[in-house]
Amino acid sequence: MRKVLAELWRDEDGLTSVEYALLLVLIVVVAITAWTTLGSNVSSKVDTVADTVAGS
Repeated sequence: MRKVLAELWRDEDGLTSVEYALLLVLIVVVAITAWTTLGSNVSSKVDTVADTVAGS
């Protein structure tokens, strides 16, 4: 087991795969955060417009 882990540690291709996986996770987290924030802002604007239209 230790030998396999040591080989993976020295393997440049394995390291590249890990870097791509971490980059993908970062992109997904940023996308979810942006989607949530954008969704909240759009919902707030729709409610404001609906209140304005209903009040007219």
